[in-house]
Amino acid sequence: MQQAARSIRVPRKLQRSTCRLFHNSSSLGSSNPSGRTTSFGFKTVPEESKESLVKGVFDSVASKYDLMNDASSLGVHRLWKDSLIDTLKPGRKGPLRCIDVAGGTGDIALRILDHARENYADRETTVEIVDINAQMLKEGFTRFKKTMYHNTPQVSFHEGNAQELPPSQFKDDSYDLYTITFGIRNCTSIPAVLREAYRVLKPGATFACLEFSKVNNPLLSTLYDQYSFTVIPLLGTILAGDRDSYQYLVESIRKFPSQPEFAQMIRDAGFSTGGDFDGGAWTDLWGGIASIHTGVKV
Repeated sequence: MQQAARSIRVPRKLQRSTCRLFHNSSSLGSSNPSGRTTSFGFKTVPEESKESLVKGVFDSVASKYDLMNDASSLGVHRLWKDSLIDTLKPGRKGPLRCIDVAGGTGDIALRILDHARENYADRETTVEIVDINAQMLKEGFTRFKKTMYHNTPQVSFHEGNAQELPPSQFKDDSYDLYTITFGIRNCTSIPAVLREAYRVLKPGATFACLEFSKVNNPLLSTLYDQYSFTVIPLLGTILAGDRDSYQYLVESIRKFPSQPEFAQMIRDAGFSTGGDFDGGAWTDLWGGIASIHTGVKV
């Protein structure tokens, strides 16, 4: 029986994971009851193992997540997130009920609420932040304690799995906007996440995903690969004392589907999208280093 997602009020103190994921992942192959495998970076692991492996990564990096994003992208991830919110314009057509999945640190939720308030005097839009990782939610809760939204109905925190949101808590046809930012590639089953997004959204509501993608320019792609595989793991070692987790994050980007492939997955889940080109089903940022994908529930 599916367990209900756990709402987070005051996250309890959790011990930081001490497992070294890349050293241990090979041993997990000995227990694979389903016989199905998936990718964990460049490694192939049993489907049953990926969730715990990814949890270990984010347990390890949670407290340094924003710092490392700033360092590894030279702060550009903030511009990409701003572009996502500018595209969606939350509050323009009135208050929204939003769900931000894999949004533990709360930066997208905060942007949604600020945009609605600052541009449209909207103090009724709400965001439910859902993340499978309690450590990430703890970071988000701390972030919101410093804002005017703390202890208001506008934001809430829930520990839950994007692939199987409990229907008793996350009901069918309930939300006006679903966002997931730099998170869907870490899920075991992307189609399952998309099906759940379709289920919880109202007809006519919007699905929006910001994710690292495929760089089409050969020169930029080469430079980007050199930077990703040398500089980012090194920064992980220097700033977070954790090379392995950042090596995984770089590898997971390379395993994510191309823009047309992901757009087709979104349509397969039932959403309507634009055409298969930049400016249609997706919008490339910085030459495709990241992309914004949107779909409408029909």
